[in-house]
Amino acid sequence: MTETGMQRLDALWKRGTDFLGTRYAILGGAMSWVSERHLVAAISNAGGFGVIACGGMTPDQLAAEIAATRALTDKPFGVNLITLHPQHMDHIAVVREAGVSHVVLAGGIPSGAAIAAVKDFGAKLMCFAPAAVLAKKLVRSGADAIVIEGSEAGGHIGPVSLNVLAQEILPVIRDVPVFVAGGLGRGEAIAAYLEMGASGAQLGTRFVVANECIAHPNFKKAFIRAAARDAVASVQIDNRFPVIPVRALKNASTEAFLQTQREVINAYQAGEVSMEDAQLRIEHYWGGALRRAVIDGDVEMGSVMAGQSVGMVTREAPTAEIIAEIVEQAASCLGARDAAPVSQPAA
Repeated sequence: MTETGMQRLDALWKRGTDFLGTRYAILGGAMSWVSERHLVAAISNAGGFGVIACGGMTPDQLAAEIAATRALTDKPFGVNLITLHPQHMDHIAVVREAGVSHVVLAGGIPSGAAIAAVKDFGAKLMCFAPAAVLAKKLVRSGADAIVIEGSEAGGHIGPVSLNVLAQEILPVIRDVPVFVAGGLGRGEAIAAYLEMGASGAQLGTRFVVANECIAHPNFKKAFIRAAARDAVASVQIDNRFPVIPVRALKNASTEAFLQTQREVINAYQAGEVSMEDAQLRIEHYWGGALRRAVIDGDVEMGSVMAGQSVGMVTREAPTAEIIAEIVEQAASCLGARDAAPVSQPAA
């Protein structure tokens, strides 16, 4: 890493670091059961920005998690809240009471009431935008920063790659910081998006194998063994029964899900179940599957959610080491580029 490269990196993501209050504009992706106090605090302590994944927590559980995270770090961190959670407004009240500095609203387009509630207590609001038109709308509505996440990401995904989203959104969203996410595993890629206008990056898959991550050893081993092509999106086999795509490592449960869809659809066509009941049976298939994989270590019948950057996960390491490696890659890339001689056109 050259001094010039680090200076260039600091300049490129200064808007992001100023917004987050961190040394590096690297956010930890909010992964249910994974992004809890230990990993969140470790990311923040290493100069990044940890984000608690509220997921299906009750308000009391969220309050306890925020307090426990604060016991492990005095650095900034955020909380990711799911807009479709039945206690969504109660969760916002919890983060308000706790004085959380940054709130991420995810899982759908947030309501005006939710945005107003977050803005009312002075937190910085981050929202996910799957298209430029929605990014513009969210900024007008009060979002202080935008996250664009490509289909390369793990967990629930949209249909468009980060490469395309970045080209569509970065040139037109200039009023607020924009953080890129989805399939990012190395610093050189982050540097490229920073040069395109991004203010920072969000990574999830790389942090699953951090020493501080509480995920089961089987879960971490599955990541280390996997290649990019092993992280596949769930398949929908009948348009009448929509499936929200989830990217995870292919395992026995992947085929079992397809078989479940076939059985349910056959039962519906035979008049044995209603369309509503059939849809519910399909949706409930994955209930508890992520916990089974992350906490219990059942990586065959659980859901091993992972982004396509999983192929770059090769070993378990301390969170600080993972972040330092990414930063060095980005700075070295930028330093080498600035040092390269400019070629002259042929006469």
